[in-house]
Amino acid sequence: MDLVAFDFDGTLSDSEMTVLLGRERGVAEEMAAITERAMNDEIDYATSLRRRAALLDGLPEAAAERAYGEVALRPDAADVIRSLREAGVHVAILTGGFERGVRAALDAEGVAVDSVVANRLPIVDGELTGDVEGPLVEGTKDDALAALASDLGVDLEDAAAVGDGANDLPMLEVAGLAVGFAPKPAVAPVCDVIVESMAELADVLSTRRVV
Repeated sequence: MDLVAFDFDGTLSDSEMTVLLGRERGVAEEMAAITERAMNDEIDYATSLRRRAALLDGLPEAAAERAYGEVALRPDAADVIRSLREAGVHVAILTGGFERGVRAALDAEGVAVDSVVANRLPIVDGELTGDVEGPLVEGTKDDALAALASDLGVDLEDAAAVGDGANDLPMLEVAGLAVGFAPKPAVAPVCDVIVESMAELADVLSTRRVV
């Protein structure tokens, strides 16, 4: 495999960014309920993301930064990323979550990836607007993965995707290797391999001679 694309929330991280942001706004329970419905494919992802962003209307930027600072990688995730990059694999994060939270979590572990495709929460006059923008609001992860593979000159058969929720289904379906990370029931049937920890994922990648 020349390219490995990870989902972030629920996969590389067990933090749920919108829920952390929701705590700062006092709407965490509403956030979690919407997130769960989307991950189980009960409502489409774009609708769920817009509903969650709308709940954050008026959140001060400083409060958003506190929430992003709480986003953390799973145990052993940083080691998996480092091993892949040392092996010459292009590591990408494709997430409907927010780039600022992804970058904060990576920086906290002193690790970097090659590409991040993520969304943003606009800020006006020091407050979140309640809107959301970015390539993975309406766009899907299969298109994002295909575009990245094309830019790199990599065949999709030589790409692996790792994810857990319904919005990961498109990239899991087109990747040469589909790895479910503790996947939701709607996701498990399309996975070639299922793992429950980053240590298990490292073993799978080693067995497949990715690293």
